[in-house]
Amino acid sequence: MMPVWIAVSALLVTSIPNALETVYDTTAERAELARSISANSAFRALYGNAFGDSIGALTAWRGGVLTGLLAAAMSLTIVVRHTREEEETGRQELLSAAVVGRRAPLTAALLAAVTANAALGLLVIIGLAPYGLPGAVALGAAVTSTGLLFATVAALAAQLAESARAAKGLAAGFLALAFLLRAAGDAGSTSGSAALTWLSPLGWSEYVRPFGGERWWVFALFAAALTAQCALAYLLAGRRDLGRGLLPGRPGPAVGRLASAGALAWRLQRGATLGWALGFLIAGLVFGRMAQGAADLVGDNEQTRTILERMGGQAALIDTFLAAMSGMLGMVAALQIVASVLRLHGEEQGQRAEPVLALALGRLRWAGSHLLIAFAGAAATLLLGGLGLGLGSGHDLGALLTACLVQVPAVWVLGGLTVLLYGALAEFAAGAWAAAGITLAIGWLGPALNLPDAVLYLSPFSHLPKLPGAAMAWGAPATLTGIAVVLVAAGLGAFRRRDLAG
Repeated sequence: MMPVWIAVSALLVTSIPNALETVYDTTAERAELARSISANSAFRALYGNAFGDSIGALTAWRGGVLTGLLAAAMSLTIVVRHTREEEETGRQELLSAAVVGRRAPLTAALLAAVTANAALGLLVIIGLAPYGLPGAVALGAAVTSTGLLFATVAALAAQLAESARAAKGLAAGFLALAFLLRAAGDAGSTSGSAALTWLSPLGWSEYVRPFGGERWWVFALFAAALTAQCALAYLLAGRRDLGRGLLPGRPGPAVGRLASAGALAWRLQRGATLGWALGFLIAGLVFGRMAQGAADLVGDNEQTRTILERMGGQAALIDTFLAAMSGMLGMVAALQIVASVLRLHGEEQGQRAEPVLALALGRLRWAGSHLLIAFAGAAATLLLGGLGLGLGSGHDLGALLTACLVQVPAVWVLGGLTVLLYGALAEFAAGAWAAAGITLAIGWLGPALNLPDAVLYLSPFSHLPKLPGAAMAWGAPATLTGIAVVLVAAGLGAFRRRDLAG
């Protein structure tokens, strides 16, 4: 996992200068872009402030926060994976029977996170060095520091939470809070020194100001937080039992509340589903606000307009921007449906499916209850995304709801592919993440990199009508829905015939 995650994250930020040089090839155009960023609170909330109009400064604006988020997500996944997940599978107990210290697993997990983040930071420095070595070093070090800080957050969560899933949720909640604090601070201030932003580690990364008059002293904040969190995690690691968290688990539900397979599936998936729904509503509101400044951002730049048209079709500029954002929400919803379908795999691998299926409950009914939540949940979150776009932009609400719902068939295709992999090739079920990642990369970077249509059409989203603005065409959505049905049916058929894990 680590090499792929590092490579994708590094490519994301190091490909930005080339795109900027292609689209904004004069100093005046870059200065106008920086002015538009400062004038639009939604852009500041999403990406942060731009501390200059050079290629390096605009690269740090466009990719700094996003790459920091990716490094943080990678780090918390690595640390929880090599601590609490190892305990839950029983492998850590086997290793601990040998001459292995109580804190050795935590040390190994943190060393893995250090290695991954150092590699990512080094790639960022190498890729951006031609645009100014001090700025490249500052950005690479900021990304590495952000990842390491959230590695220690995950180390703390692993000691506190009752399970690996709860530890990931706790660490991810802290990451979401950090992003919201930074977004609120940047949206409300153009000074580059908002109090709310200073409360967020993601804000510290931004306020290092790579390529914009670097503030090297900000790294002292990272060092202090890393030292304190790491020391506390090691202290707590020596005080808890293997496989247990320091925070007490909640008692189970009262008798009768989980009387059906559907109720159990909802109980297991409701937290993630509601979290995705809230996130899509907020993202829709932010993207809707951004649409109000789309005309100022593009200005007379024909290359930017062309990129938006490749993403959102040829229509009025605001319609094109909203169509592109609707497609982006759809591609992110693909990550939701993959995660939700793979909950089946997690239940099976954790030996929790077998006791449930030992009752008077068929495999298809058990799997179907989870798939109903996965597929309906993805549609519901896209509906909320469309609601946010409409409220944020003041555009025709019905048109934007339709624009988001038309993405559902493509999302379902990726969900169906996940079902097929889980049912037929359970050991390769995680490969669905690769399919979702490739789809997201094609949709996100393809238009900017001017990839040929043959590559863009590998994504099911490329076949959908670009709403709002374009005419509705039912052929592609109907075909994709049919493909999704076939994939789900084939996956369930294979699952019904194979043995359960273990």
